[in-house]
Amino acid sequence: MRRALVTGGSGGIGGAICRRLAAAGHHVIVHASRSRARTDAIVGEIVAAGGSGEAVAFDVTDRVATAAALAALVDKGAIQILVNNAGIHADAVFPGMSGEQWDSVVDVSLNGFFNVTQPLTLPMIRTRWGRIITISSVAGITGNRGQVNYSAAKGALHAASKALALELASRGITVNAVAPGIIATGMSAGAFDAAAIQTLVPMRRAGRPEEVADLVAFLASDQAGYISGQVIAINGGMI
Repeated sequence: MRRALVTGGSGGIGGAICRRLAAAGHHVIVHASRSRARTDAIVGEIVAAGGSGEAVAFDVTDRVATAAALAALVDKGAIQILVNNAGIHADAVFPGMSGEQWDSVVDVSLNGFFNVTQPLTLPMIRTRWGRIITISSVAGITGNRGQVNYSAAKGALHAASKALALELASRGITVNAVAPGIIATGMSAGAFDAAAIQTLVPMRRAGRPEEVADLVAFLASDQAGYISGQVIAINGGMI
């Protein structure tokens, strides 16, 4: 049974990914930055459905605390599937954006990617098999008004994934990014009403978290072993 870690696993997309990976037969480590209540609930759902999981909490922006938490996890066995899903919004038009808004978004998405992925890479290499999948956004491809910070962080993750894919290709490890468009989650509910979705999305609906999870599960499978260094959009035809 392969071990999978999903950061930000307590959110709408993260929770769907956790459930889907568990259904595929993996032991899923459901991560939250702070509260364990939601992660414990998701683990409960996984176990009730016959799957295997556990919850963990650490702040991905705290490099020391993250390294300690990951070391404890790796002591139980290498993590061969990593889904970097943790991310936040702090939207503002650029002239009015504060340094704190810039730093917080970049810190969680981009520095969090390093803080989590780097300590897990060598143990993954030793197994000669691995999947690193980073959840990005359509904003990292096209940009978006009011999200210069978010677009910058997600675009950087695309470049980082492509570079890391080159480094790890000979070790049996694939590295890809998944860039969702408008997905029906609590995070997007207040940002896009039905009329906006009808205008922006050619398929005229928001995507479902489960649809993103299905794509992630495929990329995490043996069948996707020849797919690496890609940014895969899932956005209903927006781009």
